[in-house]
Amino acid sequence: MREEYLRAAESISSADALLVCAGAGMGVDSGLPDFRGDEGFWRAYPPYARLGLRFVELADPEHFAEDPELAWGFYGHRLNLYRDTEPHEGFAILRKWGAAKPGGVHVFTSNVDGQFQRAGFDDVAEVHGSIHHLQCLAHCGMGIWSAEDVTVEVDPETMRARPPLPSCPHCGSLARPNILMFGDWDWLGDRSQAQLDAFTEWRRANPSLAVVEIGAGLAVPTVRRQAELASAANGALVRINPREPQVRHGRGVSLPVGALEALTTLDSLLSDA
Repeated sequence: MREEYLRAAESISSADALLVCAGAGMGVDSGLPDFRGDEGFWRAYPPYARLGLRFVELADPEHFAEDPELAWGFYGHRLNLYRDTEPHEGFAILRKWGAAKPGGVHVFTSNVDGQFQRAGFDDVAEVHGSIHHLQCLAHCGMGIWSAEDVTVEVDPETMRARPPLPSCPHCGSLARPNILMFGDWDWLGDRSQAQLDAFTEWRRANPSLAVVEIGAGLAVPTVRRQAELASAANGALVRINPREPQVRHGRGVSLPVGALEALTTLDSLLSDA
């Protein structure tokens, strides 16, 4: 793949700004599960395999009203996992590349884990929200607030949360993560929309972009579509994906490997250059 790596390095080197478009595959090298298919999800969470519960069934806002201990068991475990996870070295490499660009670096991600912010990125558009922020289930008008002071204890055998569950500081009703779930009509998108507005403004101000897309699959193609749209003018797309690496119409570069391997190799080429 040396030729592909060289082409990718040239795209990154010649651009005035860097756009990182990241899906769940970005966190795999940090030890995070990517929930790829039911089998992958159940390997990450064996208790749910015993219960026969799939990811799409658990990521449903109805559970917060019907069985809040089950709902918060799933999201509470993820909240604790993301808090305990250190971003892998690939995040620092992307930050370094962006810092060398006059237009800087911006992130567009479907991930709700907050890993980019933990790695020191300031400009992040979280299109599906963030597990580190909450909203009120009762729609009391509280809006969106930080989950920084919230703790959730989860029984590892049943994967159910133990009371007390997170609650709204304004009205005392049950709280839920500010994440866009499946079939979710109650999600408050104000925070994400403000991020997206800032992202759109940055994109317009920086037409000379290199787009590095990492770990974004086809099942929910939001991130891939954004990467293709942003790179349509110049074809400067680097797609890093070990399972679904194909680039349509031959525009851009395909690297069929994991995030850390690709970024480390590219960084070595860019440093040599």
